[in-house]
Amino acid sequence: MEQRHLGRTGLRVSRIGLGTLTWGRDTDEHDAADQLKAFWDAGGTLVDTADVYGGGEAEYLLGRLLDNLVPRQDLVVATKAGSVPDPYRRFDGSRGHLLAALDASLRRLGTDYVDLWQIHAFDPVTPLDETLQALDLAVSSGRVRYAGVSNFSGWQLAKAATWQLAAPGIRTRLACTQMEYSLLQRGVEREVLPAALDLGVGLLPSSPLGRGVLTGKYRTGTPSDSRGASEQLAPFVEPYLDEAAGRIVDAVATAADGLATTPLQVALAWVRDRPGVVAPVVGARNAQQLTEALSVEALSLPDEICQALDDVSAPVHRYPDQDWSTL
Repeated sequence: MEQRHLGRTGLRVSRIGLGTLTWGRDTDEHDAADQLKAFWDAGGTLVDTADVYGGGEAEYLLGRLLDNLVPRQDLVVATKAGSVPDPYRRFDGSRGHLLAALDASLRRLGTDYVDLWQIHAFDPVTPLDETLQALDLAVSSGRVRYAGVSNFSGWQLAKAATWQLAAPGIRTRLACTQMEYSLLQRGVEREVLPAALDLGVGLLPSSPLGRGVLTGKYRTGTPSDSRGASEQLAPFVEPYLDEAAGRIVDAVATAADGLATTPLQVALAWVRDRPGVVAPVVGARNAQQLTEALSVEALSLPDEICQALDDVSAPVHRYPDQDWSTL
């Protein structure tokens, strides 16, 4: 699998990442092992998790598989901290919480460092410089190799990345930002992606298949074994089952028919090759699903197909997001 630099850093990662959102909850150790082995065999290196996935079970599962199944040094292990199970405060970016969460992640993963550590979301009640100092301390202590953020808006990302760049050699450059990005969700193109491109921050798209909808599996109803049929994940999928999304899914299916491939591969290839994208993070139910996604490595979409998909899924940009020269 082709490797790409993560932002403006020396770290290289596979251009498809393996997500572990469902590990320890819907994905057991056997299926997780099959997925990790298939991913590694295909040349994949970036494995993305978080301290809250499965209540910590995703990290624990991954830790059990490191070295026993795949050599630790062959993987770029990425995790996140900052989300908390508190209905009154969803995110805690305080230095104390983040560093304690990192130590807990390392224990579950059974390793003394992670390759990439990301702040899971912006905490509006903690000073941003305090949150970012946790990244600096984690890197300087050797527990973290590279740092990034997740779910930051455009101004939040620009402020954070610029703050870190203001003291080179002292503060840790932000390597990446992880955001939802797909043909069904192109909101990052308004401000997040331009900021990331300007500041040398790589984009790791989450939900690159539109929460599974872009595979076309929901075109004739909701399969009983799908996320859309799950009591826990149905609300996650439902926003992408409207008429507008249906038109985009139909266009993806038409493109797939013309290219003799699958809607999954078309949708994944489109987001993988967008400007600023480093590696879409793909979550799969089993190794068979993951193998289908990984087979996209050989696919490059023709320019005409890309343009048609761009047109049918184009987000509305109005003042002040649109190019002022068109006003």
